[in-house]
Amino acid sequence: MTRKEKYQYVIHYFQEHTPDAETELFYDNPYQLLVAVILSAQCTDKRVNMTTPALFAQYPNPYDLAQASFEDVFYYIKSISYPNNKAKHLIGMANMLINDFNGEVPMTVDELIKLPGVGRKTANVVTSVIDEQPNMAVDTHVFRVSARLGLTTTGAKTPLAVEKELVKNIPTELIHKAHHWLILHGRYTCLARTPKCYDCGLTEVCNYYRKNIKPAKAK
Repeated sequence: MTRKEKYQYVIHYFQEHTPDAETELFYDNPYQLLVAVILSAQCTDKRVNMTTPALFAQYPNPYDLAQASFEDVFYYIKSISYPNNKAKHLIGMANMLINDFNGEVPMTVDELIKLPGVGRKTANVVTSVIDEQPNMAVDTHVFRVSARLGLTTTGAKTPLAVEKELVKNIPTELIHKAHHWLILHGRYTCLARTPKCYDCGLTEVCNYYRKNIKPAKAK
């Protein structure tokens, strides 16, 4: 099977089984999504979703958040990983939104990565979710699933390298959705330590299954 055929197979599978895949983060507007994605770094979406309702109630917009003290923001996000850094980032991000972007969340990756706490992955998430731009955010799930399936080459050893290969091979109009396909597959099926290969519909084209599971099964 060629790489092109593998991509076609995987895309068809997800289109059939999870056609409406979307982010599991709770948000009502671009500002809330940006805050949630910043908080989600090295933290579960479930934990973030438990934290953001009170945070958003207290700071419903960048103007309110920009006026907040570090101690107050820390109080609301203390159950999140790295709350010290993230509290500083959120306040700094809000101030920059006001000072540089008229209080609006910019919709280009180059502008977003200027904000405190926002790297390329976060910028790709925001632009692809809000604006359906063909940007592929690569987190640990996307990195792992892409490698195991064989969607990426062995030379793709960094998130940026994986991003470039996926964007090159996935139809432009599907990239924003493919991001969620791969994340959700990694979160619930292709787990890091104990992948649920026997519950997976992609074993027929999966390099990991062919090399690690199928031989053991045959013994």
